[in-house]
Amino acid sequence: MIEDLVLVCAISLFASFLTFFSGFGLGTLLTPFFYMIFKDIALSIASTAVVHLLNNLFKFALLRKSIRFDIALKFGIPAIFAAIGGAYLLKNLSDLSLYSYSIGSKSYEISAIKLALSIPLVFFSAVELLPNTKLNFKKSWLPFGGMISGFFGGLTGHQGALRTAFLIKYDLPKEIFIATGVVIATMIDIPRIFVYYEEIVRFDFDENLVLIASCVLSAFLGAILGKLLLKKITLDKVQIIVGVSMILFSIALGMGII
Repeated sequence: MIEDLVLVCAISLFASFLTFFSGFGLGTLLTPFFYMIFKDIALSIASTAVVHLLNNLFKFALLRKSIRFDIALKFGIPAIFAAIGGAYLLKNLSDLSLYSYSIGSKSYEISAIKLALSIPLVFFSAVELLPNTKLNFKKSWLPFGGMISGFFGGLTGHQGALRTAFLIKYDLPKEIFIATGVVIATMIDIPRIFVYYEEIVRFDFDENLVLIASCVLSAFLGAILGKLLLKKITLDKVQIIVGVSMILFSIALGMGII
């Protein structure tokens, strides 16, 4: 149990620090590690959802002075409704499996939905990293970007990468880019908590209070470290972190690893 606690806290701290700049990754990394401990996908989803929401609320408090609420609302409100639609679709949809393979004792499955999501993410990320190939979206596209991000967030649980891919095109100052992304993530997290209600009510928080509390505090520490280093990191470095993280995330998503 001590080993599990240390491992999950270390992952939570690292993922929270990375997420502070990239805008995604905490839930993606935490869910499989919780599953290793609980051996139950419902408990894994519930615990991850709690940590994810509390960490976003904490980052909201840290960055509230840098938030562009006009962008957050134009992007986030359509994302909320689209996320609910995507979540309900997921409940009634059996995703098409394209290919299954094994690496050692681990088995992985490439699904149509995740592969379809990963291909454009790899493309947009690569374009963003290459010189003289920046893509520029009009501000009028913000609600559309929110709908796409929210829909795939509800359908696959991976809304952060799409949100980041869209917002990074606006060349916002790094503080505003990060803070506004946090608000949007929080707006999407809240309805997702209701979607996961059946799983959450099954979770025994009393029995797992130490684990969850330690994980939340580790995530808070990762966010604090990110805030402390924010002034030392330029916007170009933030964009490189985002681009590389999105490519690695997209490849892992497409291969069925996450």
